Formats: sequence, structure tokens, C-alpha cells
Amino acid sequence: MPPAKKRTRAYDPAKIRAAILAQFGNVRQAIRTLTPEQLALPTRLEGWTVRDLAAHVTMAVETVSRNLDREEPAKAELALLDWPFATVSRAGDIADDTRDLAAANSDLDDLYARTQDRLTRRLADASGDRVLAARTGAMTLADYLVTRTVELVVHTDDLNAAVPGLDIPYDRQALAACTRLLADALAAKAPGGSTEVRIPPYAVVQCVEGPRHTRGTPPNVVETDPLTWIRLATGRVTWRDAVQGAEVSASGERADLSGLLPLMG
Repeated sequence: MPPAKKRTRAYDPAKIRAAILAQFGNVRQAIRTLTPEQLALPTRLEGWTVRDLAAHVTMAVETVSRNLDREEPAKAELALLDWPFATVSRAGDIADDTRDLAAANSDLDDLYARTQDRLTRRLADASGDRVLAARTGAMTLADYLVTRTVELVVHTDDLNAAVPGLDIPYDRQALAACTRLLADALAAKAPGGSTEVRIPPYAVVQCVEGPRHTRGTPPNVVETDPLTWIRLATGRVTWRDAVQGAEVSASGERADLSGLLPLMG
């Protein structure tokens, strides 16, 4: 269930738009280098090959252009912090559409070129207040674009994990926005002030009910790096494995976040 209490963080619309185009370009450049054998490799998404995942990245971005072409809903129904919790219900449809798209487009670079060109043109004069009829619920364009940083960063990491040595770079603004949105979603899911979650250099949030920390060293502290946090929030790695692998530092009796993760299915 979406959380009842939400925090609102401001995002610079120009930086978010630039970040989406930059990260999409990073992925496109990497996909160009892949051999047929690499495109056929499995990924950590069950049943998806690298080709499927590469096609899905274009679909995640094309939804912006496609929704801008559709009739505008009367009002936004979904707040930005609702979005992470609304994605799981669409997983089956997305998987089917992804496989269909991959099968229908043998030339991935052409698919990327068409998607990038259309997005650039459609965003040129689109207002951030424009409401989009997204699958998960009507959202403003400004909010929906922030969610695209999550899609791009998460699937960049999926591609890097699937293809040895691929090493697609992360646009700093895209990585920052993805990290912050998922950190704020945790704080919305478990409101409180007893635990401080640190994800340097991008985010610090307070969460979990209990005695509120006001000054000095917090009694309950969780710290990790952005990519580990994103993998935890999206179920790519478990809390137990991340702690045992020293990818997460957790101290204090309320620092165990295993019952709150993942945030997205």
C-alpha cells in the first residue's frame, strides 16, 4: 500500500531532462558495442535477455513521448512518492510488451535513435505541469520525468551486471535523482525519526517510528553507497547479503531495514 505521509523534494526540471537524455545516450552507446552473443545473455530479471532489457530501456523512455501524444487527464492522481509503490501491479504487462518490442526491432540502434529523437522533440516545448496518463496513474510531466531516472539508472545497473566488462557510466544527476526518490520513498513508507539513513553524497533521510534524534550522533544509523541502496530498494540484493558483504553499515536496534525492503517489486 502507498504510504500516507509524504515528503516533497524539489527537483530542477532542466537538470532532470538533461539527465534523462544523457543517461539514455550512455546506454545507447554501450548497446551499439554488443555482439549477438552478448545480447543473448541472461539478465538478473527472470526470463529477460540483454536484448529484452535493452529494448525495455527504450520503452521506459518512449512512454514520455507517447503519453504526451495522448489526451491530457483532468488532473494528476499520483504523487511522485506514490510511484515506487504503484509499479508492481503493472509488471506482467510490462514484461509482455518488452518481449514484443524486442522481437519486432532487430536493429536496436535504430530503435534507440528513433526514441531519442522523438523524446528530444517532444520535450522541447512541453510544460512540466502537463498531466500524463501514465500506466501507474496520471502524473505531471515534471514528476514522471523523475521516475524515468529510476528506470534508466536501475536498468543501466542491470545491463552492467549482465555483460562482463560493459561498464556503462552513470550520469551524476540521474544517479542523484534516482537515489533521492527511493530514499524519500523509504521515509514515506516508514515515517519517523529514530533511524538515519545515509547515502552519500546524495541523500540523508530520517525514518522508522521511535525516539526522535535531535542532535549529536544518531542512535540508529544505516549507511551505504548509491548503487547498493538502489539495488536494495528494487530487490536486486537482499538486506542480509548487503550487510554480510559489508556493502551496508547498520548500527542500532532500529537499524535493520529488512522488513521495509524492497520498496519496488
